[in-house]
Amino acid sequence: MISFYLNGKHHEITHLNPNTTVLEYLRLHERQTDTKEGCGSGDCGACTIMAQRLAIDDSEQSTTPFYTLNSCITLLSLMDGHHLMTAAYLADNPEHHPDRASLHPAQQAMVDCHGSQCGFCTPGFVMSLASVYENHRLQKVQDATIDALSYDDIVASISGNLCRCTGYRPIIEAGLAMGTIGQQRDEAHTAAKDLTIALATDAMATSKASVPPKDNAIEPALTQDSRQLFMPQSIDALNQVLAANPKATIWAGGTDLGLSVTQHLVDHEVIVQLSAIDELKTWSVVDANDNANALSDDKQNVASASTKSLILGAGMSYKKILPVLEQYFPTFAAVFERIASPQIRNMGTIGGNIANASPIGDLPPILLALDAQVHLRHCDMANRNGVSQASYSDETIPLSAFFLDYKKTKLRAGSYVVAVHIPLLQDNQYLYIHKISKRYEDDISACLLAARLDISADGMTIEDVKFGLGGMAAIPLLATKSQQALIGQPLTVASFEKAAKMLPMDVSPMTDVRASREYRMHVVQRLLIKCGKQLVAELQTISA
Repeated sequence: MISFYLNGKHHEITHLNPNTTVLEYLRLHERQTDTKEGCGSGDCGACTIMAQRLAIDDSEQSTTPFYTLNSCITLLSLMDGHHLMTAAYLADNPEHHPDRASLHPAQQAMVDCHGSQCGFCTPGFVMSLASVYENHRLQKVQDATIDALSYDDIVASISGNLCRCTGYRPIIEAGLAMGTIGQQRDEAHTAAKDLTIALATDAMATSKASVPPKDNAIEPALTQDSRQLFMPQSIDALNQVLAANPKATIWAGGTDLGLSVTQHLVDHEVIVQLSAIDELKTWSVVDANDNANALSDDKQNVASASTKSLILGAGMSYKKILPVLEQYFPTFAAVFERIASPQIRNMGTIGGNIANASPIGDLPPILLALDAQVHLRHCDMANRNGVSQASYSDETIPLSAFFLDYKKTKLRAGSYVVAVHIPLLQDNQYLYIHKISKRYEDDISACLLAARLDISADGMTIEDVKFGLGGMAAIPLLATKSQQALIGQPLTVASFEKAAKMLPMDVSPMTDVRASREYRMHVVQRLLIKCGKQLVAELQTISA
């Protein structure tokens, strides 16, 4: 069973096609047609809705409880334990009369600033603006010194929404006007609709608690005919489910896998959903020699600086990873505003991005440059004394050995990614990342170069190099010959120019709709040289 709230009303569902998306459920099952269907691939944002994960207790409360998602590619089952809100719910309109409704500041601002023309994309824009407004309002309650929403805040919030006729100027103006509208209402003591419902003790939590475990048996959460969706609550339960269903489709955020349903019309027979497994959503900093499975929730190990590694649980979303990377890999974190959209970053996971094995995935080339390792688990059924029991085996391998061919990896039936291990940068190591795409935000890479450069203590020699390439081959890969050409060379731009000439020996890129092979090769060669110039300039600044 899955349990959630939709526009303030509680829903419990047991019998439903596990492939049902949030958008399909809203429009076809609930007739909530204010949420629009646009591209069906998570690109245009017309289907954007707002969600709030309902806390079980006060310790789970967040100052930013709202987030947006693309309902067209999000399975309904991922909303278990959430409150879903559509644009129609935002207005305070208890009598369902348009003339008596009090619009949400995001809606009122869109009216006042003429932010809607044809109106098709408007509900999605409203949800993105309402989410950033509500989260900022709650933060303001906690800290009155927080500044008003800026132009950059508004642009970032709607970077996953496309408008084809109105133009972005009035929509951005609407975003900037929300705060004034809200402040005027506060001064006039106009009661605002409180969207932060706390329902932990209500029907949903009660129904969850009333279902006791059945001798550790794993029951499907959703079924329809032969189709099943399992939602294990722990790593142990996941191991059992995958051992019994090795050919099941493993579903994390589904930001790419969702397209198999909407674009390729695949009806997955068995889905194993990872969203409820908190152990896969934790991170830690540990000694590189410690147990590979050491994950803890927002805690650090006191290991020596020379051997520390950051371990990220495979189920961590981009949104949850970002503050961790800002602390340990600020250059890596800075790239996140170029990766996908807020809606996708709220749902997509690091494990899913790696397991998906896309040649244009943004994270793998960076992780390759950082010498990351991936912790895998392989589950199957073992015969012990004539009794079949679930068993598993673990291995931690370099990410460079994980990708085998286009969409082929070391994963096999019953396998999943547990975590990613990233050695922390040392004082002599520098990281540079360059992504090339037609749009600055919410676009797929034409090519991506990530460079980790290790410099000698005197700053004169290049001791080691890792060049991670994305969009250049059937898999993300390291430019090994270019790397070798730099090792032991003096730290000069000329050294990088020589290494760039070796790139055609490492990779032969393809021509597609995003770029020609000649363009890709030329651009990455120039980016490689640019990394050298950046490093030389940075070291000169440090020594000055």
